[in-house]
Amino acid sequence: MSADDLNAPLGQNPRKRRRPLPIKPSHALAGALALFLGVFVLWAAVGDDPFGGQPMVAVPIKTAPAAKASQAAPDIKTAGPGRYDGPVPDEKSDVTPPQTRTVTIIDGKTGDRHEVVIPAPANTSKDAPLAASTPGIAPKSEASAISAPPPSPADQKFSENTPEGPIPAIAADGVRPSDAFAQPVKAIPGKPDAPRIAIVVGGLGISETATANAIASLPGAVTLGFMPYGVDAAGLVARARAQGHEVLLQVPMEPFDYPNNDPGPRTLLTSLTAEQNIDRLYWLMSRFQGYVGITNAMGARFTASEQSFGPILREAAKRGLIYVDDGSNPRSVAGEVAGAINLSFARVEVAIDSVPTPTEIDHALARLEMVARERNVAVGFATALPVSIEHIAKWAKSLQSRGLLLVPITAVALKSRQS
Repeated sequence: MSADDLNAPLGQNPRKRRRPLPIKPSHALAGALALFLGVFVLWAAVGDDPFGGQPMVAVPIKTAPAAKASQAAPDIKTAGPGRYDGPVPDEKSDVTPPQTRTVTIIDGKTGDRHEVVIPAPANTSKDAPLAASTPGIAPKSEASAISAPPPSPADQKFSENTPEGPIPAIAADGVRPSDAFAQPVKAIPGKPDAPRIAIVVGGLGISETATANAIASLPGAVTLGFMPYGVDAAGLVARARAQGHEVLLQVPMEPFDYPNNDPGPRTLLTSLTAEQNIDRLYWLMSRFQGYVGITNAMGARFTASEQSFGPILREAAKRGLIYVDDGSNPRSVAGEVAGAINLSFARVEVAIDSVPTPTEIDHALARLEMVARERNVAVGFATALPVSIEHIAKWAKSLQSRGLLLVPITAVALKSRQS
């Protein structure tokens, strides 16, 4: 403290105080940061740089001189940046290569169409329309994407033309397709009441090789089940009938784990109305002609629902067909409904190749014989596996010597209805 401060009178000549700064340094720093962030956000919002923030490097590209139009043909067609649509076909060649045909796959849920080139069968025209659809409700215009072949002149009286194609119908004189296309039964001499066994081999029509093997190897009394999706199903069905086989149409029906387990396009579903399922049934029925009846392909959920399944069975009866239950679903209402509407009906008792080994197939055929002796009628079902076809053909050769008669499915279904 200085002497002047002690000697100065109180209240006189007071010292001037320093005024505090209007802005503290910490406030100034915060304001600068806020200003920086605001400028950055504004630049990010209005800046036109799609690669902002990504590392980039500029590389010089040496471009070759453009080729003359007469010497170089374009080999890539583009439709916008980043898109490659494949090579452009030569103007002098067809868009579809020889021995192939274009299949239009229709998504039933979205309506999207995708074209795929597949090998064309030898007996079909390259220009014949062909397509398949995926499950889902589809417009009627899409339902006949796969062209249905017309029935033969002999079969025309047993068909009805629909927007989906020709489907079975009772003839004007009252004759039913199941009677017209049934194969005769050749009784065992001296044993007119011999127990009868019918066998259905299904899954045919998709593989031409497997189908041809079944037709050639199995006796005519074995009934063949065809899926509706084969490219030449109509031709293979005609070949089977010429060899004395009765034919069934395998109708895809909804299983419990659908769509994880999907029988195929136009599957009959419990979620659809009766009219929608009938529309699908017409499409399935129109794939080929000459079958005596229908059977289920999968369908554990569908065949257990009388509300969904009943209209299908009534439609089959209306059109003079039989129905064969493959026996895979103990909750199926087919037997109850068939009895109420006078529908010719048969149920499979033995699955022949549920375990597809030679030993188990032989055991299943032995059980089939046992059922036939006990009930006088038995029905077995097998898939078109080479091992199944081989053992059924071998087993059938000595069947009559054991006092049993192999018959087509209509013989068993008609007998079941009469009893």
